[in-house]
Amino acid sequence: MKRFWAVFQARNLEFFRDRASLGWNLLFPVLLLAGFSFIFSGDGRPAYKIGILNQGQALTQVQSPIEQAFRATKHIEFVDYGSEEKALRKLDQHGIDLLISYPTKQYWLNTESPQGYLAEKIFLGSHQNFTRLETNSAGVRYVDWVLPGILAMNMMFSSLFGVGYVIVRYRKNSVLKRLKATPLSAFEFVSAQLASRLFIVMFMSSVVYTGCNFFFDFYMQGSYLDLFIVGAMGAICLISLGLLVASKSKSEELTGGLLNMTSWPMMLLSGVWFSLEGAPQALKTFADFLPLTHLVTGARKVITEGASLADISYHLGILALMSAVFLGLGAWLFDWHTERK
Repeated sequence: MKRFWAVFQARNLEFFRDRASLGWNLLFPVLLLAGFSFIFSGDGRPAYKIGILNQGQALTQVQSPIEQAFRATKHIEFVDYGSEEKALRKLDQHGIDLLISYPTKQYWLNTESPQGYLAEKIFLGSHQNFTRLETNSAGVRYVDWVLPGILAMNMMFSSLFGVGYVIVRYRKNSVLKRLKATPLSAFEFVSAQLASRLFIVMFMSSVVYTGCNFFFDFYMQGSYLDLFIVGAMGAICLISLGLLVASKSKSEELTGGLLNMTSWPMMLLSGVWFSLEGAPQALKTFADFLPLTHLVTGARKVITEGASLADISYHLGILALMSAVFLGLGAWLFDWHTERK
């Protein structure tokens, strides 16, 4: 018991004397709760998302009592569209659950969407004499729509945590201190780490996609080469971010907290699980600063819309710019030593 108590005391003192990790363990839950309270303020995230077609023209007219009452339904988010083509594309991609046109008394349903089935039942409970239409395309299953998000999220965790913890462990074990005595520069070391992790991430992601495609027969409109390039650009950006986070940290606990702070907003706000269509503009603007947003959006456009690299050049450009900034800062701030300053 004395030996047990000695180790128990020593580990507790080690933790509480590490002010960085202690402060992070106290601060992270508060930041997480504050973020959730802001993102899901009010009635929380809507259960259904319904598009209203030609609503821009209809706003000049008096809405019928039925329409006003339907728009007041809780837990349903209404998104206005002026273009039928754009609205139907969102319906195909599960961006919305139902599309309604009040002037023509029509509504469209994606038969592959379980959310759409329930949204239709709610809609028909208060509306009669509307013509039911289905999307003309074969439809994109939810598993096809969510595929880019799941693969990108897996790449994110592998890139951030696979690099961050390794660098910190090297620093704590004095491996970096020994490497500094060699002609190796910080930029060369960081670049080599990036290339190694990029190979691992892309190899594993390709294996996972190929294996799952054998069972699920994924929907694919674009080029597999374009999809690979988008994935590689996103992986480079995320790995560079992981290198930046671990560039100076000497504590694994602190590094874990910083990586969680980096990954959680991306997992929630980058369109991995649900579309940000109709979300507040401030939230969309914040999401544009997250690397995972551009990776998921670019990959999803290639898969579901058949977009080329030129069509998603904006997202590729943002990823390239972020990669250059993260890698440059990571090499500049990189610390070889274990001693705390």
